[in-house]
Amino acid sequence: MDFTEIIGFSAAILTTAAFLPQVYKTWKTKDVSGLSLPMLLMFFIGVFLWLVYGFYKESPSMVSANAITVVSAFFLLYFKIKYSKK
Repeated sequence: MDFTEIIGFSAAILTTAAFLPQVYKTWKTKDVSGLSLPMLLMFFIGVFLWLVYGFYKESPSMVSANAITVVSAFFLLYFKIKYSKK
């Protein structure tokens, strides 16, 4: 593994780990009032595109971070739709 991928994995761990507490908190409290649906949709699409880009660039750090984050973003989208007051 080269130095560039070490930097990539370090960034991947930090940015992915930073996102997980929000998913956990939303799951536990079922409070989605502070989450914006348009932001979540744009974020999900953006992370998905980063994932595709990572595959094209053959970057394990980019693929692993964005694979985890796209799943997390999907859960937040799901929670937002499921728990939003109608």
